[in-house]
Amino acid sequence: MPNPILVEVTRGALVESIHRGSIAIADAEGAIRFALGDVETPVYPRSALKPVQALPLVESGAADAFDLSDEEVALACASHSGEPMHTQRVAAWLARIGCGERDLACGPQAPRFELALEEMLRRGDKPTRIHNNCSGKHAGFLTVARHWNVATAGYERADHPVQQAVATSLRELSGVEELPWGVDGCTAPNFALPLGGFARALAKLAGGRTPGAARIVRSMIAHPELVAGTGRTCTALMRAATGRAAVKTGAEGVYAAIVPERGLGIAIKIDDGAARAAETTIAVLLDKLGAGKVPELLHAPVRNTRGQTVGERRPAQVLADLALL
Repeated sequence: MPNPILVEVTRGALVESIHRGSIAIADAEGAIRFALGDVETPVYPRSALKPVQALPLVESGAADAFDLSDEEVALACASHSGEPMHTQRVAAWLARIGCGERDLACGPQAPRFELALEEMLRRGDKPTRIHNNCSGKHAGFLTVARHWNVATAGYERADHPVQQAVATSLRELSGVEELPWGVDGCTAPNFALPLGGFARALAKLAGGRTPGAARIVRSMIAHPELVAGTGRTCTALMRAATGRAAVKTGAEGVYAAIVPERGLGIAIKIDDGAARAAETTIAVLLDKLGAGKVPELLHAPVRNTRGQTVGERRPAQVLADLALL
């Protein structure tokens, strides 16, 4: 059976586009509390995996050894916009551990925030690896390698001790032993697992089941602008949650949410990879759980070039009718 339609996009009186997907919600005991669609086929969490990828940074003692702040822990979980508030912190962090831009395995990437990009072009500068949206995650990997006194070169390889530690954390949290992997856009491995297993891993973070979980979740919630950036959906959702949820997007229609007060982990995957549908879906789920409301994501206007509203992006009936927990 195909996955259910979660989100519709209308134009005038007609539905112009649909987005199918799946949802898994787990509790801190590891039980799947809600499932919709296929939650057993392995998917790549992409950047939604970053809170788990940051666990070795905190649990190895590396974060404390290098006196990292919660801001830097939030950046380790970030897909940031390349704004000065991100790049300046990452550059200072790299200098503190005796590394620099060239030590980052990720490639250069233009800032996502338009004003930051315009300023860069005005100065005649070019994007660097520090502008890469994953540079905080990579700085975290380098910090662990420094702390363990292992090679920093090649830290992005799946057989490197840092990446093996990430895989071990994911296995322990998800209960999934087989973790096929592919190379993510930033060159680091991304481990695939069933959506239900990913929701279990997120729920274990919500329940503080590992020594580093509480700090990671606290850091993300305290610094939503560092986890994403100006005008970004993750930032807006966490601000609306007012301490009740940490959320993280991933490429190709993935979204993750950690709801500490409920001990829940939420994982979603949109079949066609549409970020717009993932944003609406996670916004609806958080609203139904009482973990923050962002009206412009629940029913997002579709506008023409004159700024006139000509349709909307909205939850499909199956999503609108959900009664959660």
